[in-house]
Amino acid sequence: MTPEQLSDAIVDALKSLVAAGTLALTELPTTVVVERPKVKEHGDYATNVALQLGKKAGMAPRDLAAALAEQLAQAPGIGSVEVAGPGFLNVRVDTGAQGTLAGEIVRAGSAYGRSDVLAGRAVNLEFISANPTGPLHLGHTRWAVVGDAIARVLTAAGARVSTEFYINDRGNQMDKFGASLMAVARGEAVPEDGYHGGYVVDLAAEIVAADPGILDLPESEQAVAFREKGYALQLAKQQADLASFRTLFDVWFSERSLIASGAVDRALEVIAAEGHLYEADGATWMRTTDFDDDKDRVLVRSNGELTYFASDTAYYLDKRARGFEQCLYLLGADHHGYVGRLQAMAACAGDQAGYNLQVLIGQLVKILSNGEELKLSKRAGTLVTLSELVDMIGVDALRYTLSRHPVDSPLTIDVAEVTRQSAENPVYYVQYAHARLSSILRNAADLGLVPAPDSADLSLLSTEREGDLLRALAEFPRVVARAAEYHEPHRIARYLEDTASAFHKFYDVCRVLPQGDEEIGDVHRARLVLVEATLTVVANGLELLGVSAPERM
Repeated sequence: MTPEQLSDAIVDALKSLVAAGTLALTELPTTVVVERPKVKEHGDYATNVALQLGKKAGMAPRDLAAALAEQLAQAPGIGSVEVAGPGFLNVRVDTGAQGTLAGEIVRAGSAYGRSDVLAGRAVNLEFISANPTGPLHLGHTRWAVVGDAIARVLTAAGARVSTEFYINDRGNQMDKFGASLMAVARGEAVPEDGYHGGYVVDLAAEIVAADPGILDLPESEQAVAFREKGYALQLAKQQADLASFRTLFDVWFSERSLIASGAVDRALEVIAAEGHLYEADGATWMRTTDFDDDKDRVLVRSNGELTYFASDTAYYLDKRARGFEQCLYLLGADHHGYVGRLQAMAACAGDQAGYNLQVLIGQLVKILSNGEELKLSKRAGTLVTLSELVDMIGVDALRYTLSRHPVDSPLTIDVAEVTRQSAENPVYYVQYAHARLSSILRNAADLGLVPAPDSADLSLLSTEREGDLLRALAEFPRVVARAAEYHEPHRIARYLEDTASAFHKFYDVCRVLPQGDEEIGDVHRARLVLVEATLTVVANGLELLGVSAPERM
């Protein structure tokens, strides 16, 4: 029995009490919160629904709990119900019935864990959005993982999600990029405020090799040509690096296209219609102080130039016009000051700040190698690049490690620890569980034995360790839903580690396959279905993190 099934059973029991006249309530909850007790002896699940409804019903919570316990005990799959404290209910699942969950999981396959709790919600998820003037580096890596994992869990919870990379392809930084490439190609010194590093040399050489005549262009045309060719090449390299890191975007949105489309003018009209636009000192301002910003923001300077905030405003409203109910921004720690102004901007547009526009701030990541912090890149000349990190740590180890920690906490990754093949390394521990499960199924196939959830007697899965593993598997849909609701994919990683532990403990005491001349029995068949169910859950969880599920290690 899953927590969702128990919730339904409790709701049905409440309806029965109302129908019998025992409970005087006109409105009943459609769902009931069911938790795993911290103390195992208290049962499989617990709920405080009687405490929540007692006052509304004019009943002492403990009396309501007693009536509910008597009614609920008659439900299929319920072993016992006890009243505790002022009105808590501790529920034990029938040991003979709990095994049916294993069959349900196997039949559901890759769909197990998915739900429709966010069905109908359209979410635009923007992350990384680096300038196309250099390699992706350590500062982008955390969001490359967490942003992708958030998109996966939101989708699993039923939301319609579009991942988006905003290309900052206009402005002074692009001109500096072009000037830097041109200087290198001509054997001149790179401007002091330009771009440095080996990657600039490589790009310049690649551009000249493809188009030697570029050096014969007039200087002004040459700078533009280097800028545009360098932009195209660097953007392609960013896209390739992210693809190899299993982070794919639905949309690569150009800032240039935003300006050319007239989106800024449309945005100004929206802000003006809401009454938060004004002119002062020849400039156009948004009165963001109406919504607790520390100062008003310039959108159009007195010389007619657009500010970055004008682009930010137009981009947000463009997303909303494309039908996205929620726009989620994932920003680095150095952008903490942007939160207030972005929320005020959304409010100035007539939206609900904190709902229509949400901002997550990710803290910094440090990489340690041989006890020393890595700060410099061999090719970029500044921060270590994403591709260098992948070469050093590996896609799976890096993705899992970055996704298993809350993003609002600083993180230090020791290369030696996350690449160590031992049970102390979380990614190895979880992947090893999957490989071990796969091995059991291969060995079973050699014996002519395959998981058969429709014919196996799953009521035989009644030992303590089998129950612990089944209860862990039952939690997966709720863990996924909460990871989506709170934008916290680290919940998936921690759940996988707990489930891997439950599996290893089960396997240590419960023999799945016959040994020697032992005949294949019903218990073997039932346990093999449980193994297949566990494999399904571990694989589904790793998929949500973008981490591979190896069959051999």
